[in-house]
Amino acid sequence: MDRLLLPHLPAILAVARTRSFARAAAELGLGASAVSHSVRSAEERLGTPIFARTTRSVALTEQGQVLVEAAQRAFDEIDAAAEKVRAGQREVTGLLRINAPRLALHMGLTPILALMATRHPRLTVEVIADDALTDIVAQGFDAGIRLGEMIAQDMIAVRMTPPLRAIMVASPDYLSARGRPTGLTELSDHNCIGFRLLASGAIYEWDVQQDGKDVRVAVSGTARVSDPAYARELASAGIGIAYIMEPLVRTDLAEGRLLEILPECAITEPGLFLYFPRRAANARKLREFIDALKDVRSADSRD
Repeated sequence: MDRLLLPHLPAILAVARTRSFARAAAELGLGASAVSHSVRSAEERLGTPIFARTTRSVALTEQGQVLVEAAQRAFDEIDAAAEKVRAGQREVTGLLRINAPRLALHMGLTPILALMATRHPRLTVEVIADDALTDIVAQGFDAGIRLGEMIAQDMIAVRMTPPLRAIMVASPDYLSARGRPTGLTELSDHNCIGFRLLASGAIYEWDVQQDGKDVRVAVSGTARVSDPAYARELASAGIGIAYIMEPLVRTDLAEGRLLEILPECAITEPGLFLYFPRRAANARKLREFIDALKDVRSADSRD
């Protein structure tokens, strides 16, 4: 084992994960020059570049990818061993990193974090909001949250929410002024709140049903967002029609601030799931999070 290489691996993994020397330095609590020096020292020792750098981007070289994958596996094994040691203790400590879409932040995640804070005050749960289809293993996350249809088959998945209806809503004021559409073709005459997919940069076409078949509808309007919670706010303000998951607007619908339109066109998504690689299933901090998730779901089902 090249012991002189070992001290540089945390910096290398952080740069590989963040794709940035500055962000890696902030994550590690070091200066950017220290991270740069660490990477450069490792590259000199290996005799090959680990990263391809430009003024705008940082990417792994082919040799760097080999090193990072092997190093990440080794660090994961060390973390797993440490978890086994902690398992003999009463308290759960450390850091649990979760990658989640913005949608999940407003749909059941808060009660789980509240329960975790009560049960395990020395454990930090870090939630990174990210709508891209991030590789949670490569980016150093313990688990992720996604819609069920987007989870790779080699992952273990635990249901977080029931199936979700995706619906169209608008405010009473908007519908009073512009009229209520009676069919999908009439959406072209309405101000529809668009949605930008951050991962691909594409404009999302609404997934709806027509005559029992799934179809996609391209819409346009004066506003376009990347956060579903903001689409709800704009619809409530009377700006236009929003396409959104029903739980996000359930209270608004019940209190009359928003009205569902074309309910026959709504589709049902599989729901949100917590997912993680099989090798992480025995990590105590993750098991405790799953227990809290299940307890919250059980309490919700009794309400």
